[in-house]
Amino acid sequence: MDICDLSLGRAREKHLKKQVSVVGAVITHEGLVLCAQRGQTGTLPGMWEFPGGKIEAGETMQEALKREIDEELGCVVEVGSEITSTTHEYEFATVTLTTFHCLILEGTPLANEHMSLQWLHPLALNKLNWAPADIPTVAQIRLDLI
Repeated sequence: MDICDLSLGRAREKHLKKQVSVVGAVITHEGLVLCAQRGQTGTLPGMWEFPGGKIEAGETMQEALKREIDEELGCVVEVGSEITSTTHEYEFATVTLTTFHCLILEGTPLANEHMSLQWLHPLALNKLNWAPADIPTVAQIRLDLI
């Protein structure tokens, strides 16, 4: 097998990899940002992320985000402007994450599906071990909110 065969194999593998579109909520309150830690089982165990999830058929990104935040945190949110959209290739899939500024309208966030929740100042976000797809959003909100 030569180098061309290897390159074609990788390109074919990348093309066949599952494509997943997800949304994430950058929820802020009194200058702090809500961060959610994934559980120890499943994909990306123990890593930090912005809460959210997969977009279901027929949903807009905003509708999916409202539904996911209700399911994951038990809150009603207002979805604001888009922050960023990024694509990251993981072993399990190629994930496109679009994040939005959000404000809580009702409820107090509960870690229904996460191991832990933390409210952090934007300058402290880098202390967490973020999921790779979330890192561009971390960088952008540090610029936007400081």
